[in-house]
Amino acid sequence: AAGDATGEVRWYERAASIADHVVTWASANDWRIPEHFDAAWVPQLELNADKPDDPFKPYGATIGHGLEWARLLLQVDASLPGRSPGTLVPAARALYDAAVRDGWAVDGAPGFVYTTDWTGSPVVRTRMHWVVAEAIGAAAALHQSTGEARYADDYARWWDYAGDVVIDRERGSWHHELDASNTPSADVWPGKPDLYHAFQSTLLPLLPLAPGLAIAIRDGLTID
Repeated sequence: AAGDATGEVRWYERAASIADHVVTWASANDWRIPEHFDAAWVPQLELNADKPDDPFKPYGATIGHGLEWARLLLQVDASLPGRSPGTLVPAARALYDAAVRDGWAVDGAPGFVYTTDWTGSPVVRTRMHWVVAEAIGAAAALHQSTGEARYADDYARWWDYAGDVVIDRERGSWHHELDASNTPSADVWPGKPDLYHAFQSTLLPLLPLAPGLAIAIRDGLTID
């Protein structure tokens, strides 16, 4: 976003550097992204194992961040001058595939579990609205990048799930979280504290991977 706004290549290069670190950490952990680090950037994989649903620092791998970073890698890949297009596509695929494998309907009910341990077993089974929103954006980005039908199929499946149980048709917005039976709950985050993930999920599929969302909307750069 800073690169789009300023035209300065250094911001794209910084984004690419961050993306490369995320890929390195994730690839070393079977494509599950470490969330917590010490002051020397050593991953702290067991942080908060005794309170796994901590609202700010949950234990383990967060399914939604694997999905979100799959999309972000594709956007960095499309934005960075001087790097061959497609460099980050394999990592984006791997992050997405791991998140779907570990997170989607793994306990017998539809929806993405919130977190897993480092072997991929569910820990917090709450369904957070932002996770399916990021799944929508990631599937759309991967379909745009690769043209593969399976991502379009996933995109439709994630929207069907959101439409069936996540969108709050009585009071507006989306239910922020659901329990393992897809009933609205408030164990991790009560209320509806944010909407940006859901809002982005309605916009990103209409826009190119680059430039970023704000510039693309400003300039009317929609795609078919």
